[in-house]
Amino acid sequence: MRAALLTEQLQRLELDDDLEVGDPGPGQVRVEVHHCGLCHSDLSFMNGMVPSPVLIVLGHEASGLVTAVGSGVTSVAEGERVMLTPVPSCGACYWCVRDEHSLCVNGASFITQTFLDGSTGFTRNGETVYRGLNVGAFARETLALERAVVPLPDDVDLGVVTVIGCAVQTGVGAALNIAEVGPGDTVLVMGLGGIGISIVQGARIAGATRIIVSDPVAARRDGAAHFGATDAIDPTVDDVVSEARRLTGDIGVDHAFDAVGSTALVAAGFSATRNGGTTVAVGAGPIDQMLDGINGADLMFSQKQIKGCLLGGVNSRREIPRLLELYRTGQLDLDAMVTAHRPIDEVNLAADDMAAGVGLRTVLDF
Repeated sequence: MRAALLTEQLQRLELDDDLEVGDPGPGQVRVEVHHCGLCHSDLSFMNGMVPSPVLIVLGHEASGLVTAVGSGVTSVAEGERVMLTPVPSCGACYWCVRDEHSLCVNGASFITQTFLDGSTGFTRNGETVYRGLNVGAFARETLALERAVVPLPDDVDLGVVTVIGCAVQTGVGAALNIAEVGPGDTVLVMGLGGIGISIVQGARIAGATRIIVSDPVAARRDGAAHFGATDAIDPTVDDVVSEARRLTGDIGVDHAFDAVGSTALVAAGFSATRNGGTTVAVGAGPIDQMLDGINGADLMFSQKQIKGCLLGGVNSRREIPRLLELYRTGQLDLDAMVTAHRPIDEVNLAADDMAAGVGLRTVLDF
């Protein structure tokens, strides 16, 4: 079947027709992929920022139709429209019972890129093919755990709502669940890709009154106002920390978000927040990049917080229906986030656009 494979890091994806997907085992679902958003995490696999095994099928922001179900599956049926989530919740482990579902240890493995039993569901000419972020949706069909599959209603466009799977869950969740932005708060968002714009929307939905954004790409800064930004900083011209503090009367923002994956931006966010404020690291940076520039005494006396954020801290089976309702009621704009559609055969061109800062989200279609 048609797929785009990473055969070697630091290389472009290879289009292939020899990938095979197995039958779903107990508790598994096979999904025919119709759409998959290209995420910056995919670029991180391609450029070697995230080490991974190869051969591997990337793509984790996907939607499509169920084509088969394994034994014991009861929540979805063949022919049903669904969205896949890269961090499914088991509902029973130490973290899930504490409502920290994105930290579930039984749903996925980001290190091995396999199911927990070591299988992947993919082969090519008898060789194991790994599943990027445990979804592997740059393929015509993929396997998923039942709890990683969320049913979708018939009245939504799969080619639009598919971006909820990663960018929107992560960004809106970072604002609402991790930072807990509230009415009247001030916010700084650094980086305006799909996740950054979703943070902006989450902050607006939460009632933030000043949403300051920063990005070196002028088109992204200009477009951010549509999603709720009130002020924009060009980091190639102005100092982000100084400007954020000036715009808040030298108090500092309540919440700062690194939506790029840069420890330098985390440190900048820490400096830009008020005493008692929160900085959230949302983007995934290089694994060898360490956090510098934060004084331990300042951390103590300022009572500032630095938090990590994995998929917005969400329980996807609860969060995706909530985000769909926000979309339906006009509070969440997904249509404007999808700035391009390309066939899967143009995945490398889409990656080039993302690396160049062109557009917000490209959805790949099968």
